[in-house]
This record gives sequence, structure tokens and C-alpha cells, in this order.
Amino acid sequence: MNKAQLIDAIAAEAGLTKADAKKSLDAFVKATTDALKEGDRVALVGFGSFSVSQRNERTGRNPQTGKPITIKAKKVVKFKPGSDLSDQVQ
Repeated sequence: MNKAQLIDAIAAEAGLTKADAKKSLDAFVKATTDALKEGDRVALVGFGSFSVSQRNERTGRNPQTGKPITIKAKKVVKFKPGSDLSDQVQ
């Protein structure tokens, strides 16, 4: 499902226009992004939670040459699904 299909699904499920559904989705994405940038955790009960964690510097290999390379440390976004979501998918 891409963004346009998600907007269509939100509009149909909530009885909104596609324009309103797009605004709602964009607002959710912006609010979630802003919270994660500040180091906050975003938890949606039953759905899951988004958080930021630090990935340490590590050694990898260049796939073309096989030589070791250093992969820099960085922050990564993690999603942990909630129990309701996990139950629905299985």
C-alpha cells in the first residue's frame, strides 16, 4: 500500500474527503516526526510504539572488494507492534 492508497482507505473508513484524509495523514506524520526528533516515544495503544535508539559504530565489509569498512554510529527509528496489531496480523 502506498501513500495514495492509504489516503483512499482512510477517507473511506472515516467518511472523510480525500483532501481531509491527506491533511490528517500529513499531520500525523509531522507530529510523529517532531516527537521523535525531540527524543520522545510515540505510543498508540493496541497499534504499537515508535522510538529512537542509538546504533553504535560497527565494522562492515564492502560487498565489491570485501575490505572492512567502518559504519558510523547513528540514530535509528524503531517500531514495536502492539499486541492487538500482532494478533490481527497472525
